[in-house]
Amino acid sequence: MATYRPNVAAILRKPKSGKILVAERLQHKGSWQFPQGGVDKGEDLITALYREVEEEIGVSQDKYDLIACRTDYRYKFPGGRLKKGQYCGQVQTYFLCDYHGKKNGIRLDAHVREFSDYKWIYPEEFDLNGVPKFKRPVFKRVFRDFFGVKLKTGRPLASVAAK
Repeated sequence: MATYRPNVAAILRKPKSGKILVAERLQHKGSWQFPQGGVDKGEDLITALYREVEEEIGVSQDKYDLIACRTDYRYKFPGGRLKKGQYCGQVQTYFLCDYHGKKNGIRLDAHVREFSDYKWIYPEEFDLNGVPKFKRPVFKRVFRDFFGVKLKTGRPLASVAAK
């Protein structure tokens, strides 16, 4: 029986400006998301979060504080596709984290590179055009729940690292 794969995502925020980090997928130009990934067997959600953030953007857990957490964001993979032969989609837990690392502290090549670029934006600047259609309802809920922002499609984000 197909199930949902547990997944964690980190919304890193600069506390002074309120800007958040989004990163462009290496293999999918124009596709922007938060650092995120699956929860490994035997991991709790916070351990998975710390591991994923370190692996994807090279930021250790001492460089950010957990501020808020919300869960049960679900999406199914399109076309009835199964991931790893058993997962019909993902159930995500999002963590809002205040980043207090250095300006140049994001390292996309710290491990296996998954992102080509990143930028800091205000939540209301995020554009759904940079998200696959099957994930858009989750992003709409996340931005509404964490920031009170109603996302819409519009002008895609430029791939310029405005840090």
